[in-house]
Amino acid sequence: MISKSHTSRSLAVAIYLTVLFVLSSAHSLRAQLHSAPVPETERSTRFTITVNGLPVEVAHAAASLDFASFDSPAGNKAPVEISITALEPNFWDHGVEVEPWRLGIRPTRHGQTIRFKLSAPAKLSISKPGDFLNHAVMLYLFYGTSPAPPPTATDKNIRIIPAGVHRESLNPKSGDTIYFEPGAWVYGSLNLFHAENVHILGRGTLIYDGPQNPNDDEGWKQLPDWHCIGAVEAKNVSIDGLTCIIRSRTWSIQMKDSEDFTYNDLRVIGGNPGNANQDGMDWLGGGHTIVRDSFLRASDDVFAMQGNWDGYTDADLARPGHDVHDILIEHSVLSTSISNIVRAGWPQKTFNSRNFTLRDSDILHAGIGACGQTFALFGFWGANSASGEHHDYKFENLFLDHWYSLLQLEQESPSISGVTFRNIWAIDQPPLATSTVSGNVKSVTLQNITLGQSPATTNADIPVIALDGAPAAEIIAPQSPAHFTITPPVFAPHQTITFTAQLPPGLSPRQANKQFTYHWFFGDGTQGWGRIVHHKYQDALGTDLNGIEGAGRFRVMLEQTHTIKTQAPLTTWAAQGIVAVSGWHTPSATNAPLDSGLNWKLYAGDWNQLPDFDKLSPVLAGTSPNLHADSQGFTKYAVVWDGLIDIPADGGYTFHVLSRDGARIVIDGIELARTGPPFAQVCGSLGNALRISHGSLGLRAGNHVLRVEGLHNASQGAPRILWDGPGLQLTDVPPSAYSRPQQDAVTR
Repeated sequence: MISKSHTSRSLAVAIYLTVLFVLSSAHSLRAQLHSAPVPETERSTRFTITVNGLPVEVAHAAASLDFASFDSPAGNKAPVEISITALEPNFWDHGVEVEPWRLGIRPTRHGQTIRFKLSAPAKLSISKPGDFLNHAVMLYLFYGTSPAPPPTATDKNIRIIPAGVHRESLNPKSGDTIYFEPGAWVYGSLNLFHAENVHILGRGTLIYDGPQNPNDDEGWKQLPDWHCIGAVEAKNVSIDGLTCIIRSRTWSIQMKDSEDFTYNDLRVIGGNPGNANQDGMDWLGGGHTIVRDSFLRASDDVFAMQGNWDGYTDADLARPGHDVHDILIEHSVLSTSISNIVRAGWPQKTFNSRNFTLRDSDILHAGIGACGQTFALFGFWGANSASGEHHDYKFENLFLDHWYSLLQLEQESPSISGVTFRNIWAIDQPPLATSTVSGNVKSVTLQNITLGQSPATTNADIPVIALDGAPAAEIIAPQSPAHFTITPPVFAPHQTITFTAQLPPGLSPRQANKQFTYHWFFGDGTQGWGRIVHHKYQDALGTDLNGIEGAGRFRVMLEQTHTIKTQAPLTTWAAQGIVAVSGWHTPSATNAPLDSGLNWKLYAGDWNQLPDFDKLSPVLAGTSPNLHADSQGFTKYAVVWDGLIDIPADGGYTFHVLSRDGARIVIDGIELARTGPPFAQVCGSLGNALRISHGSLGLRAGNHVLRVEGLHNASQGAPRILWDGPGLQLTDVPPSAYSRPQQDAVTR
């Protein structure tokens, strides 16, 4: 028999040990994290965050952009658990998008809180799905290793900026070192004018909010206190661990005739209401620059290269500039609200450039619209008597999330040559605009360009066209592209499905397993390994937690690495959206004879958003084999197309709508996709930018009720509808899929 006193003592010991364990665990968790305090005036009013159960303060950056940073001790890259709470009720109700997509992160959602794990340091962008323009609410999360240690010397050329708020600009002299203690917030600029051998390190934040006119472009000026970082004829500068916040309409980091710059673990976040003229990093002559392991979010071109810039008059633009050369950007995460990821050249500009490389990086958001030239991953705009030799531009091992077009290259004389795109993976979105090479552009090579699961084998696959005498780009298809199948193609949550990677030509399964490794990202936050894997999805919400009506689209990715001892490993990727279905929509019950095509009604008016058509009367009506309508001279109007769409087989289908002025698609009374409001192109380019939206449904084979609504007020052309589903790669919906009951046909 055990006495009560013995039981009490045992209970007390257990409680004591439990308290010790909790305290030691908390201490251990704190030892795993280094996060700095945020000034009260800069704290976010949108989000709170915990990492491993400990609070990490969130800071306001610029516009509606926030960020949080935390580090692990040096050498410790342990996994962490992250919890993010949106203070606005229902903020996550319509989904969550965590980028880079390549990481395969999918949170769980509990009311206003999302949670996920990070297996290693990363730089993330978190937002509502597809919302990335400058008025979007976005949270950037930086999990890093510990910054460089503070200098130990007592040399007078070393300055340590302690934690806290400082209102001053920094003007280091040649030979100076500036160390930011974690938690140091400096309001001002870093001016590197005619300075050499300068080193900036630590983990500080530099906030720039200058006097620029918010309605004009004055950001090009080479003035002290005019950029977050400004350099003129500076040399041998290293910047490590700095965060730059830019709130005014100015170029974020500008280097004029400066050489030998190294940026490591740089974080740049820019946002302004004008949504333009806020480049991430500019070279006006100079080069020998390395940007590594960095994050840049710009409201214009992320990287831009010119020989000089002294204004916008004809004389200023035509003045010859200096060479830009030898620039390497790698292992970075890049985002822009509207413009190019990389831009060089400008109408009338004369300068030379060479040896630019962007590699091993994630492109989160790559432009929307046009500024004289359509935006792209790489835009070179050498028009209106522009001149210069430009060669050896390389883009390698890049992942594209949201993007607009791959390249827009134009040069008058002498030429652009030696432009190479190699190993480019567009993970889950088609191109919105056609790529072009125009004029004296030659030796453009596109090698191993893959859109989803489709390797590009012709120019039409990208698509890219040649204009004004330029030779067509050379397309080199991958030798062993990654590709996979799903069995069964139609599935429900909790059902076992099998993913099978395609065997390379001439190899047996045993040989493939010896020569290749296969790493799967299932789109639900889990991963797998092997050429053939089995998996069950636990819900039908999809990767972005925005599934509707019992159908959710999961972004599945396969990383396939060819490991040969005598060669460097060769990695290829394939991606495909698949739909888990827990609720089905049956076909229309009509037994009426059908005619091909759709009925349409045209409504005259000038709208920025789709109106309520039930309250309007059409001015014209007719039928069309596809999404066209005879406007009979009307220039501002809306069209509604009604009819049926033939679904070839049972399955989860995703419909994508592309439109410039605004459109939506409705199937069986369910709105699947609606593009954002019209977004005007800039720099005088006519019309609106293309927007894209998609949604998924579980549809039984047969005819389903279809409605498409589209605006026409500033741009030409009807909406474009694409679909994908079981056994159906992403493609335009063919006219043969459209029909209409005969008794509902409209004649004129």
